[in-house]
Amino acid sequence: MKFSCEKVLLQNAIAVTSRAVAQKSSIPALEGLLLHADHQLTISGYNMQTGIRTKVSAGVAEEGDVVLHARLFGDIIRRMPDDIVTFSVDEKKIVHLSCGDAKFDISGISADDYPDLPEVEDENSVSLQQKTLRAMIEETAFAVSTNESRPVHTGALFEIQGQELTMVAVDGFRLAVRREKLGQSASAGFSFVAPGSALNEVKSICSDVEDPASVTLGKRHILFEVGDTELICRRLEGEFLDYKNAIPRKNPITVTGDAKALIESIDRVSVVISDKLKSPVRCVFDHNKIFFSAKTANGEAKDVCPIEGDGQGLEIGFNNRYLMEALRYAPADKVKIELNTGVSPAIIVPTEGEENFLYMVLPVRLKASEG
Repeated sequence: MKFSCEKVLLQNAIAVTSRAVAQKSSIPALEGLLLHADHQLTISGYNMQTGIRTKVSAGVAEEGDVVLHARLFGDIIRRMPDDIVTFSVDEKKIVHLSCGDAKFDISGISADDYPDLPEVEDENSVSLQQKTLRAMIEETAFAVSTNESRPVHTGALFEIQGQELTMVAVDGFRLAVRREKLGQSASAGFSFVAPGSALNEVKSICSDVEDPASVTLGKRHILFEVGDTELICRRLEGEFLDYKNAIPRKNPITVTGDAKALIESIDRVSVVISDKLKSPVRCVFDHNKIFFSAKTANGEAKDVCPIEGDGQGLEIGFNNRYLMEALRYAPADKVKIELNTGVSPAIIVPTEGEENFLYMVLPVRLKASEG
């Protein structure tokens, strides 16, 4: 096996694929990257849950494959000068690396020890712009559950119906829904749940460009194709929340406000809240304003934020982080907040245009002493 490649291309490929490498594994090869050279170079990382492989432009003199310890290989390439890296493997699986005046010899592992990445048969697929997929993941993934007692909720639901893609995440305290129109209509409606951990990697692979990304659904796995990079992950099985029936929309109180101003007000009163001293933010929705307050052993904080509409004096408590995250990830400057009672969820939607996002945040019961 022998090839030459630009250092920057190799470094970028190692950085992307290393994200799927197992930190510790009973199979030593899984702590490494698989390099396969034929007419081009392919680098793969795999932890038995998620696999990432990417193609790299390289001059291949001899075909072959080898596994290299991911961290060591990455550290070596990163420290090399910005030049052409030459790479060769001898029959004893010793890898010779050189770039400029820098030379390294390191031990490789036989590729026979590396498990095959799953094949994903094309049952259904959908294509959308990379920047759209990236934004949709970012604006829902924060609400993915980390509680393993309901494994299906540690992922996000993808629902494809006609010309629309809907993504949903829920963790028992909040719910995030994002919708986008697709360029083409899917032949048939389908849905699946992708693990949150894999989606965070997809987000990092996607660029802020209009180039296409495709999502292919197999029987047990999902394939995300972004440029020269593929990510394969397992589908999460189980009954996902019936989110349409979980969202109350007949709410008698509606106010609108500036998302940035609301975040700043909540952030101010959150100063007295800490991991050790937890407390909900008390919100009193009044006529054209919200009174925010929080009280812990650290002290008491109060602020007022202007809004439009009459909150009818409704008093309700929220986890400060959950409310702030919903507002921070809302892809709109102005939002509408729908309310019912002090123990009913708050619904956050855009004030204008299509309803392409919806966030639901459950309230926290207030104690009298927290006033």
